[in-house]
Amino acid sequence: MDIGALLKTFIYLVSSSLLYPVLLVLSLLVLVIIVQAGGFFAEWLERVRLRSCPSEELPRLLQTDQARGVISHRVNRYLQTLAQILSTPGNREIAVENLLQSTTLELWKSMDRLRILVRTGPSLGLLGTLIPMGTGLAALGQGDMTKLSSDLVIAFTTTVVGMAVGTVAFCFYTIRRRWLEEDIKNMELATELLMSTLPEN
Repeated sequence: MDIGALLKTFIYLVSSSLLYPVLLVLSLLVLVIIVQAGGFFAEWLERVRLRSCPSEELPRLLQTDQARGVISHRVNRYLQTLAQILSTPGNREIAVENLLQSTTLELWKSMDRLRILVRTGPSLGLLGTLIPMGTGLAALGQGDMTKLSSDLVIAFTTTVVGMAVGTVAFCFYTIRRRWLEEDIKNMELATELLMSTLPEN
């Protein structure tokens, strides 16, 4: 028994069997990036409508509860939760620190989908390119030009789709990361300002 031929056949079968799962996952990624685009543009519209505020004015607005039209909905929701914690007796410093850390962690975790899309889109596009190329070359060896042309179409279209998903996801990730950094900065600023107004124990 020729072990080399057996291994080649096995690898060829494994590679060929991955084509349809790759196409399925790529199709799902296209749907995911469409959903992400909807959320991205909704947040973009919200931020476009926010009033511009000089950085030196923001602390005063946060302290006087007048920053609603200046900060994003994430920061507004955080401030509501923070106010509830500060109004309840107990060890508020630990509760506030836990709220800030858990909120920050959740915000960064919300970026995981885009980060995964940035990596997996081009990778799956490359897989979708190489797998049909192998079967297409095998068809070329048998003189089946129809099979070769259909495999080449699949190869090039999966490359385009994968690269498009990765590129769009990278643009969304870059801009949303800047938004999150701004929100986290505002949350930390609001926390410091409100904690400084608490009476000393």
